[in-house]
This record gives sequence, C-alpha cells and structure tokens, in this order.
Amino acid sequence: MCGFVGLIAHSEVAPMLFVGLQTLQHRGQDAAGIGTLGPDGRFHLHKEMGMVVQALPLEVIERMPGTAGIAHVRYPTAGVGIGDREDAQPFVTRRPGILAAHNGNVTNIPDLEASLRGAGLRILSNCDSEAILLVLAEELTALRGARHTTEDLVLAVDRLMRRVRGAYSVVAVLEIEDAPTLIAFRDPHGIRPAVYGKDSTGAWMVASESVALDVLGFEVEGHVPAGGLVILRPDQPAVVRRIRHDAAHHCVFERIYFARPDSRMEDGRVASVRWALGERLAEEWKRKGFEADVVVAVPDTSRDAAQAISEKLGIPNREGFIKNRYSGRTFIMPNQATRENALRLKLNPMREVFEGKRVILVDDSIVRGSTVRRLVDLVKSLAPKEVHVAIFSPPVAHPCFYGIDMPTRDELIAAKFAPEHLEERLATELGVRSVTFISAEGLAAVAGKRACMACFTGDYVVPVDSEERAFILKNRSAQGPRSTAMPRGVP
Repeated sequence: MCGFVGLIAHSEVAPMLFVGLQTLQHRGQDAAGIGTLGPDGRFHLHKEMGMVVQALPLEVIERMPGTAGIAHVRYPTAGVGIGDREDAQPFVTRRPGILAAHNGNVTNIPDLEASLRGAGLRILSNCDSEAILLVLAEELTALRGARHTTEDLVLAVDRLMRRVRGAYSVVAVLEIEDAPTLIAFRDPHGIRPAVYGKDSTGAWMVASESVALDVLGFEVEGHVPAGGLVILRPDQPAVVRRIRHDAAHHCVFERIYFARPDSRMEDGRVASVRWALGERLAEEWKRKGFEADVVVAVPDTSRDAAQAISEKLGIPNREGFIKNRYSGRTFIMPNQATRENALRLKLNPMREVFEGKRVILVDDSIVRGSTVRRLVDLVKSLAPKEVHVAIFSPPVAHPCFYGIDMPTRDELIAAKFAPEHLEERLATELGVRSVTFISAEGLAAVAGKRACMACFTGDYVVPVDSEERAFILKNRSAQGPRSTAMPRGVP
C-alpha cells in the first residue's frame, strides 16, 4: 500500500509536492521519494528510507527545479528489497523519458519480467512499479522513438492494460506532443484510488486521496476512471480517455482502514462510509440480545463507526484510549512483557471508562489476531464487567494480492475456526463476552456488491493463478517479520 501525488503547474512544484505528500504519510512510512522534470528537459530525482520529513530534507526540495513532478510514500507488501533505497519510488526511464510511480500490486511479475527480458529490458529493483514503467516505455517506443502523440499514449496504455495484471493506479510525467504532461491511469477494475483536480492558477494535481488536493487548495474535478487515462497540462482542460470498460471494483478495505476519513472517494467521504458500517454493525449486534454501558473506539479509524454505534444503540460513546502519536507502528517484540509495554506506549487507557462497565470495544478489523489479544488483555486488566468486541468488517479470511499487506491464509485468525463458529470460538479464546463481525451481506449493503471484498470473500476480481500466488507469497515471506498489524489508520 502506497500513496502518490503528481503536479503540473506554471511554477516550481517540488515544495507543493512535499506538502501534499505529508497528508498521505499514513499510506506508507518506509520510504519517500520525489522527482521533477526540469526546464532543461532533465529529470531530477531523490528518494530515501524513512518518513517524508526525514527522507526529503528541505535543502533537497529547494534544489529540485521543474513545473511538473511526482512524489511517493512507500509501504512495501512484497519483495526482498525492504530497507533498500533503490526500491523506493518514483522510477525514471531514459527512453523515452518517463518519471512514474504507482500504488497497488502487479500479480503477473514473472510473465512481465520474461517478456521484458526478451526485449532487452531488465527489471533492476524488487518494486513492481518499475515493471509497469518499463512496459509503458516499451509500448511507446514500439510506436515511435520520440515526439509521442496523445494517440500514441492512449494506444500504449491500452496495450499495457492488456499485459499488466493486478491492481494499480499510476501517475507519470513525460513529454507528449513536445509538452510536459502529467498523466494518471488505473487498472480496468479501479481497485486502487486516484483523484485529480485543479486550482485557480490553472495547475493540475493527481493523488491517491483527495486530502492531498484539499491542503494545497485544489478542487476535485473527478476520479480517474477504472480502465481510464487522464492527461493534464496547465490551463488546458483535462483529457479523459476510457480505454478498458471492465466493471469497477473499488477496494472496500480502503474505506474501512487505509484512507483518511476526510478523503472523498467515488462513493463519498470515507467517514460517511465508516459511519454507515457502524450503524449496520449496531443492528447486527443488537439482534444478539446483549446490553452494554459504554462504546469505546480503538483509535483512530474506528471513531466514526463507534459514534454511529453509540447513537444507534443509545449508549454513551467515550474516549477510552489516549494515543501516543509518536510511537510509530507496533513491531513484533521478543517477549510478552515487551509486547505489553509497547502497546501501553501506543495506547494508554483511562481506567474510569472501563472499570465496572459493560464495554463495546470497536475496531476496524482482525487479521492475525495478535493485536486484538493484547488489546483485550489490556482492557481486562482495568476490571470491566464485560467486554464485547465489535468489528465493522467481516473476518479477513483470504490474503490480499492487490497491494495490502495481508498474510497467508494459514496465518489469518479466521482460518482457525469454521465460519459458523468463529465468533463464539474467538470470544472464548479472547476471554470476552462476545465477538461480532459485520456480516458480508451488511458490508455489501453499505459498500455495494461490486466493491472488491476479496480479503473477506475470496472472490478475486482479477484472478490470480497458482503460480502467481506462489510468487507473491514467496516474495512477501522474503520480507521477514515486519509488524503484528498493518499501519494503523489516521484520525
């Protein structure tokens, strides 16, 4: 899972890219990069490990000329290059000159690597963004060596979409019809997000989430269509070309977990989706006949759902945890005592909210189950009368192959128990009064039946064959131990 911003304007864009990228820090904390196309036609590129302000120091930003550029934050989900600056994005190719970055996961890398090698092109990194870039470069140069036209670009992206499988939202800067041009395109199902807009000066911007546009004063003009290409130049209207017409299947986990609540996607503001999921979960919880005294959200992504549950059930909603915003992600620790201390560093509970109360503890998801175990143990140490765990997503029962770091099926808590006994058995294992996941039907009622819900249902909108799965899972395991959970969402 990654995040990108792209800009094309009349003034230098590096400072604006730097600001916009910080709004997407929640989408990747391992590495950051920035690239611009200078007035002399040369690309300028800098990328480094770490958070945005660490990886992109101001003295670097000040030395990056150009009125078109891209910036990217990376959270890798596959590959052995974890901790390797060379796997950070953006990437550049010299022939033709293209600067590009992407968010998502390509599922057929072995096939692409073989075909690119046959054309004399080598993938040097462990990042699938480079494969996308090389395919685009190959298709463009097959049409003509230089001075590419809009129709060349449309045809090249069409051919790319026939070759590249998986989930991808791509942003790139290149010269089209001898003019610097910002482009963005999405896979034929539009699984990963991409939004574009303009400001009062005639500049254009594209980003993974609309919050990046908001902070820089850009008005959203639209979302890059599934299977579509958007071509942007200053003071010119956006050129939107629909290339492939497969049905859109936007990732529902973006709405549940990854995206900021103030971001706007095709189905509206993310906070509103989480609120609707909370209302639906409240109805399903109430049908079980339980009662409670207080609703408590696990910060941060669960706040909207918890408030909706509170209002739907008429139960007070309280802030039960104070989150340390400087603790980073909770990594695997060597022993139980260290793990408990790490959780307390991240989330400090207020005893009076829990003590003697029947508590509904609201969270967005359970993946491996390790985090919820430690969280429940922490809550139980505060002497609540009862604990009910309420999750506003269904059980994660299948790995994601489209860009979210979910483990193999054997590691998923939902794989341990038969579906019909999961909630009861998990409640027993955790030592709580109940566990309630929103049903798949409830999720579909809110998110729509066409949303990508593969991690919950196993229905992969882009089929992944056994060879591709083996390659992805092998690469994922090559990362080694990372964290007990994905990076927590933002408030």
